[in-house]
Amino acid sequence: MCGIVGYTGSGLALSPVIEGLRRLEYRGYDSAGVALIKEKGEKLWVEKRAGKLGNLEKELKSVPNSHSGIGHTRWATHGGPTDSNAHPHLDNEGKLAVIHNGIIENYLELRSQLEARGHKFKSETDTESVAHLLSDARKAHHGDLAAAMREVCKQLRGSFTLLAIHADDPDRIVGARRNSPLVVGVGAGENFLASDVAAFISHTKRALELGQDEVADITAHSIVITDLDGNVLPQKEYEISWDASAAERGGFEHFMLKEIFEQPKAVSDTLIGRLSGLPKDITKKINFNKIEKIVIVACGTAYHSGLVGKYAIEKWGGISVDVELASEYRYREPSVNKNTLVIPVSQSGETMDTLMAMRYAKERGAKIFSVCNTNGSTIPRESDAVLYTHAGPEIAVASTKAFATQLIAMYLIGLHIGRERGEIKKSEAKLIEDELAELPAKIEQILETVEPLRELTRKFKDSNSMLFLGRHVGYPTALEGALKLKELAYMHAEGFAGGELKHGPIALIDQGTPVVAIMPASGSLLAEKMVSNIQEVKARGARVIAIAEEKLDIAEHTILIPKSHEFLQSVLAVVPLQVISYEMAVARGNDVDQPRNLAKSVTVE
Repeated sequence: MCGIVGYTGSGLALSPVIEGLRRLEYRGYDSAGVALIKEKGEKLWVEKRAGKLGNLEKELKSVPNSHSGIGHTRWATHGGPTDSNAHPHLDNEGKLAVIHNGIIENYLELRSQLEARGHKFKSETDTESVAHLLSDARKAHHGDLAAAMREVCKQLRGSFTLLAIHADDPDRIVGARRNSPLVVGVGAGENFLASDVAAFISHTKRALELGQDEVADITAHSIVITDLDGNVLPQKEYEISWDASAAERGGFEHFMLKEIFEQPKAVSDTLIGRLSGLPKDITKKINFNKIEKIVIVACGTAYHSGLVGKYAIEKWGGISVDVELASEYRYREPSVNKNTLVIPVSQSGETMDTLMAMRYAKERGAKIFSVCNTNGSTIPRESDAVLYTHAGPEIAVASTKAFATQLIAMYLIGLHIGRERGEIKKSEAKLIEDELAELPAKIEQILETVEPLRELTRKFKDSNSMLFLGRHVGYPTALEGALKLKELAYMHAEGFAGGELKHGPIALIDQGTPVVAIMPASGSLLAEKMVSNIQEVKARGARVIAIAEEKLDIAEHTILIPKSHEFLQSVLAVVPLQVISYEMAVARGNDVDQPRNLAKSVTVE
């Protein structure tokens, strides 16, 4: 959701704070703001503006030479995207500033109590109440901001990451987290706090994990992590495996296009060392022979990868798989026990709906085997096992390479379960392994031929609606294609199982309606049925774009993809769908990397 960054050190704070916000703007871009400490005891210097970070940067004039500061880029929840609702929020003395990611659920109750004590509010946000609470608590703790943070966190309900600074203690930043992400960057004579390591990757590759209900108290030369009772906790340091250049566009017009073209490498990296079986240190806590049911929980694009995973795991692993929307899962109180394996899928490892679904299952005894792209994030830390994908940083809000690597993870898990349970023959497993190994080259082959597709897509830029059809694994792939178009082109798009057309959706077809049909793998029993579905929409005036392994005469246009195992086809078929969505967004003049109303990592429920 929101992006937060704090810096304290020997250098001037503004530069690393703004640089960090620029790298975190994918988390929200409704407004941005900075608070800097001028001189000890003086009111803080604060500047904040609605809109994207660029609006703030234009106003950064007469900036003090401060060595400590915090910054925020916002995805609005409570209160619209206005200057006054932008973070940081101040206490009434103007000496304490707070930035926040998440939701304070009891903020109205807290606000009422604070107003009764004489506090004046200037915004509509849930965050401002924290600034006033901290101001009072700090006084009660004789100026100890960390102790004040611990006390205030005990009063808050909801999910949050908080950073706070105070003018009377100019070298100190205090942060706290509950559910929402927060990491510590460990530098030389400087330290950082941020919602994502991307914020400080150009300064240090050393980071510390911050766990649930933990408070970080940092200066330029010290880091102390405590629980909410003040007990000092051991520090868990890890090294960031990518560098700053990975987060730059590298000559591409947009991050999304760059990330589409990075998919061959991302898939290859995720496969390395895993084709013949998952390493034992990954799965040692799970006895797959005792598992009676598997549940995949995820949201958005990750949910679609889970739907594809269901086909593979059930076929190769010989076990029933349910795929659940994480946002709905725990509210229907599903049956879960010690013989249930839950697979949460999340690119960031911080998706709140997925995290809470996972915790629900874990509390009832389920084993947790997570799929994640972000080392040290919350979901992996709370799992019995984790299969990290190696997509690298994904900056564009619309997921591309993260989805491709999630599919690979699903296939690897399916193969592993099949081997462990003796459900798949060695010869069949070897065949699939060989097919998986060929996927990076096949994706590369598709990417070499996308220019005609880009040109073709522009012809449909004025369409009001686009439909996507698929059968078998092509159905969740169609759902993903439709989602991408909604996210980027801001147009009506729907994905359907081909056989469901006649049960209602065919009424959406009008003269000239573009329909993207994902053909099943060559020789599939469903190929003929899909041809019939295409005939049904053509008879009602649709213009059909087929994604297929061989030319389809009944379609106006065919986008060719290489032949593959039928279960693996989604990895290939989704690439043209990503290109279609990207090009449609460009043609319609939309912001590709930061589409309206969206954020990369959804860390609120």
